[in-house]
Amino acid sequence: MSNKDNHRQSRAERRAANEAAAKAAAERAAKERRQQTIIGACVLGVIVVLIAVIALSIWQPWKNSKSSESSSSNVTVQQAYDQLQKVKNKPTTANSKGGILLSKNGVNKKVSGAPTVAVYMDFMCSGCGSFNRLVDPTLEKMLDAGQLNLELHPMSFGDRWSSDNYSTRAANMLLYITEHDDNPNHILGFISNMYADDFQPAENSGVTTSDDQMKKQATKAGVPKKVADAAVTDKYTAWLDAIDTYTPKRSELWNKSGDLKGQMTTPTITINGKFWDMNQSQSVYSDTKSGLLAALGIEENKVGVEGTMPSIGENGKPIAPSADK
Repeated sequence: MSNKDNHRQSRAERRAANEAAAKAAAERAAKERRQQTIIGACVLGVIVVLIAVIALSIWQPWKNSKSSESSSSNVTVQQAYDQLQKVKNKPTTANSKGGILLSKNGVNKKVSGAPTVAVYMDFMCSGCGSFNRLVDPTLEKMLDAGQLNLELHPMSFGDRWSSDNYSTRAANMLLYITEHDDNPNHILGFISNMYADDFQPAENSGVTTSDDQMKKQATKAGVPKKVADAAVTDKYTAWLDAIDTYTPKRSELWNKSGDLKGQMTTPTITINGKFWDMNQSQSVYSDTKSGLLAALGIEENKVGVEGTMPSIGENGKPIAPSADK
C-alpha cells in the first residue's frame, strides 16, 4: 500500500471514529448549545446578588488576563478594527477580520464555486467542542471533495474559565501551525484532537493541560514534530486579545433568535458571510449537522462526492429551515 493510500486510510479511520463519537454526543450537543458561551459585557448583567457574585468570579480572571488599556465596552467596532490592524505580530495566514481559509488545495487557496463556511470558535468552549465532534467529520469530507471552503476564526476569551490560559495557548498553537503546515487535514485533525471528548478540559474544572500534551495532539494529526514544538508560543496573544475585543462587536454575528438574541456566542457559523441561525435550525432539524447541510443545499448522501456542489454556490445565502423538510 502506498504512503498516499495509508494517509487516506488513516484519515478515513479518524473520520469514522469521529462520526461514531458525534452520533453518541448528538443529544448532549443540543443541550450544550443552549449553554453556549456568552461573550462581552452582558456577563455582568446580573439580576440578583448571588448571580452577581458568580458572574464576577468568572469575569475577573478573564479581565485580569488581558492587557488592553481601556474597557472593550467603551470601544466602537471601527475603533476595535483599527486596533486589530495595528497589532505588531499578526498571523500571516489570517485575513483582516481574523479568518483563516482552508480548502482541499491548502491554506488560503479558495475553491471557486464552493460555499465558504466560517466557524468562530474557542478551544475552551464546550459548545464548540460539541459542534466539532458532531459536524467536523462531515465538513472534512466536503472540504476534501472540493465542496466547500472552511474559514477558521480562533478566539481566546475562554481563558476566564481556565486556570492555565488554555484558550490563548491553544489558539496560538493553531495560528502557528496554519503558518507552517499547509495540509488542511493536519490542521483540522489538530482541532478535532483538541476538542476530543477525552481531552478538552471542562469549563471551570481547574484541569490544567501541559504544552507537551497539546503538542502530542498536533503530531497525532500529522503535524511535523518540529512544527508542533515551535507552535508553543505567545507570539499572537496581543492579536488574539484584539480579536476578542473586535469580533463580539460585529453586529452581523449576533444571534438573531433565542434567549441570547443580540449577543455573539460561540460557536457562531456564517455561510458565504451570512449568519446561519443555529437556534432556528435546531427548532426544525433533529441535529446540527442535518440543519447545516440543509442550509448549504446538499443531501447527506452527496457529501464527499466530487463534482456535486451545494446548491447555494459561492455567493448564495443559507437556505432557511422549513417545517416541510
